[in-house]
Amino acid sequence: MAGKKEEFSCEMYSNKFFLLCMAGGAVACGSTHTLVTPLDLVKCRLQVDPAKYKSIFRGFGVSLREGGLANIVKGWAPTLIGYSMQGGVKFAGYEYFKYAFANLTGEENAYLYRTYLYLAASASAEFCADVFLSPFEATKVRIQTTPGYTSKMRVAMPHMMSTEGMGVFYKGLVPLWARQIPYTMMKFSSFEKTIELLYEHFVPKPRSQCTKEEQLVVTFTAGYIAGVLCAIVSHPADTLVSKLNKEPGASIGGLVAELGFFGIWRGLVARIVMIGTLTGLQWFIYDGFKVYTGMPRPPPAEMPLSLKKKLAGKK
Repeated sequence: MAGKKEEFSCEMYSNKFFLLCMAGGAVACGSTHTLVTPLDLVKCRLQVDPAKYKSIFRGFGVSLREGGLANIVKGWAPTLIGYSMQGGVKFAGYEYFKYAFANLTGEENAYLYRTYLYLAASASAEFCADVFLSPFEATKVRIQTTPGYTSKMRVAMPHMMSTEGMGVFYKGLVPLWARQIPYTMMKFSSFEKTIELLYEHFVPKPRSQCTKEEQLVVTFTAGYIAGVLCAIVSHPADTLVSKLNKEPGASIGGLVAELGFFGIWRGLVARIVMIGTLTGLQWFIYDGFKVYTGMPRPPPAEMPLSLKKKLAGKK
């Protein structure tokens, strides 16, 4: 009903707010990454053995012939657990760092330099999140790309630990940061800016007048656009992560020289499809989780009243 004040399940930026953000991020990332496990598996195999898999379609065909449906969902368990943990820390961390950095810079500067704020907050959140993701990413890639290797996470992780030590789980952490931090910086900053532009130029009415369902459609659209940009920015590092986790003894420099310029971009089309869909769904699920749990959902950035007055006074 018009004029009725909306009631929320928690206060903005309270401890409960951040815990709910963590839960929403875990659901959004864990579910979507697990959903696209078959595409991710073929993409990883194409990156590490292009002579055998040659293309996405051939990769699916070869994988199905060699082991049926079970062969294309290998790695679903470390994917589900790893990306649930990573997603929870990433989304909650982004909300926290954005809030903390805005308080440090002040309301006016937080608006004027908001893109830098989004970039700093998302980079900080992803840096922390990848520490949780790295062991599961290493396990997932080993399961997916090593012929004859166990498909069970509960077997793979102890075996990797006993034969190669704890370091095997963090061998790919630096390239994981190199892949995920630019990806997340693009993911959050481009999403925030796209949301602003969509409501300003394409949505025929103000956000406050849109239904929650209409807002979620805008969220998915902005998320998909952000996902395509993310895929392009982070793809070279993604290729190196796949190769390093399959060949732990290799060096980054050696792999770059081996792959060459075109090799490092192999699998990009598959990743654009995967990451675009995945990112759009993540934002949709995350925002939908906020709606379902009755959380406050801040609108796109608006110029503070004090800054409006200053600008009006200069005219």
